[in-house]
Amino acid sequence: MPQPKYFLLTRVLLHFEQEFSDIISDISSATFSDDGSLWVGSDEMVGVERLSPMGCHSYGEHKRFLLKDYINLFDDDEIDIEGMDFRDGYLWLTGSHSTKRKKPKGKDLETDLERLATITTDLNRFILARIPVVNGELVKSCIPVEGESKTAACLQTIDERNLLFEVLKEDAHLKPFITSGIPSKDNGLDIEGLVAASNNHLFIGLRGPVLRGWAVIVEIQLTESEPGVLTLQEITDEGAKYKKHFLDLNGLGIRELCFQNEDLIILAGPTMALEGEMEVFRWKDVFNHSGTKIHQQDENLVSLFDLPFTVGSDHAEGLALYSCWGEQNSLMIFYDSPDSSRLREDKKILVDVFQI
Repeated sequence: MPQPKYFLLTRVLLHFEQEFSDIISDISSATFSDDGSLWVGSDEMVGVERLSPMGCHSYGEHKRFLLKDYINLFDDDEIDIEGMDFRDGYLWLTGSHSTKRKKPKGKDLETDLERLATITTDLNRFILARIPVVNGELVKSCIPVEGESKTAACLQTIDERNLLFEVLKEDAHLKPFITSGIPSKDNGLDIEGLVAASNNHLFIGLRGPVLRGWAVIVEIQLTESEPGVLTLQEITDEGAKYKKHFLDLNGLGIRELCFQNEDLIILAGPTMALEGEMEVFRWKDVFNHSGTKIHQQDENLVSLFDLPFTVGSDHAEGLALYSCWGEQNSLMIFYDSPDSSRLREDKKILVDVFQI
């Protein structure tokens, strides 16, 4: 069967402030809140960005929020935000939970060889958190007119990691990749996708590891054990704290997730540091799968289209549902290392909107 072709509906202009324009080349995740604000994360920052709608397919009035003002971080290093979503008044976000191998710089052979043998860990990558949003502003806590109070919170930490990492470290499939410290771009553990359902129910996508061509989604449910601290709830009848879903995404890892009703839209791409095509999938009725499952491509897991491929640039990393020209079935795609053709004067950049 021939691969369905993408249909580009339009492009949207994002305008960032001059002092924070470094975000333009490093967008790694995005989501919309109920008030129409667009929230953008980066893999090299310690904050999140908010853009407000400015008219026809344009967003601006850029504001940066430093996460240390709302949640406890391990240190001042980058967080490597690789997944964001908005649900029930909260902005959810996750770090990559990965280690990284240093890059050769091409100046001195011995130094480059040493760098290539060096694996480092940034503790802030082990963040999984939620922060209340009120009228387009992040807050540490709030009491809505109707409903329960909302409080910023992080997943419980253990020995400078978090509870999810510690649980997955004992998993039969993931343990070898985690305990050996394999870096993210070497098919090690690398979270690059997050969606939130009601009642702190999360689906977390893994760019790596991909196991013999099977991508992994981890499903968890959280509860607030004390103010500001989240913990894992039992999510199966057998008392497990997580579910695993193995998906046939044509050998690709997961780069981002978003909900469309009860279907999961999956952005998939290469796991390791290589240039390759990226593909968008639909996984239907995600709440109807009990326990750990293996999902072949069938009527419930289908490929929607391949994204346009540009060697050396336009690495798709973020996606969010978007209403365009009366089309409710539209998907906004955000790019790391954007092609120069997307850049405009005064720190503006164009992102794509596709029909799904």
